[in-house]
Amino acid sequence: MIAHARARFDHVAARRVLKEKYQARMLFAYNGGMWQAGPELQCTLLSCTQDIKVVLLDLYDTPVEITVAELLALARSHWQEQMNAWLVEHDQLSTKR
Repeated sequence: MIAHARARFDHVAARRVLKEKYQARMLFAYNGGMWQAGPELQCTLLSCTQDIKVVLLDLYDTPVEITVAELLALARSHWQEQMNAWLVEHDQLSTKR
C-alpha cells in the first residue's frame, strides 16, 4: 500500500512539473514585448478589430503597440504547438502507471 501511494505521489509530481514546463514555454516575444500564449491573450485580441494597431500591456506591464492580426496569429500558433507537445508528453506519462 505504501509503495502504491509513493508511486501515485510521483505521478502527481511529474504532472505538476510537466505543467510548469509547458507554461514556461508559452512565453514568446513580439514587437519588444513579452507575451504568454493562452486563452486570455487570444480572447483579448479577438475582442479588438483585427486590422488595426492597438496598445496592450505585456507580461511586465509595458505598453506595446501591436498589430492585432499578427499577434493573434503568433499566439494561436505558439499555443497550439505547445499544447500538442504537452499532450504527447502527458500521454507518455499516463502510460507509466
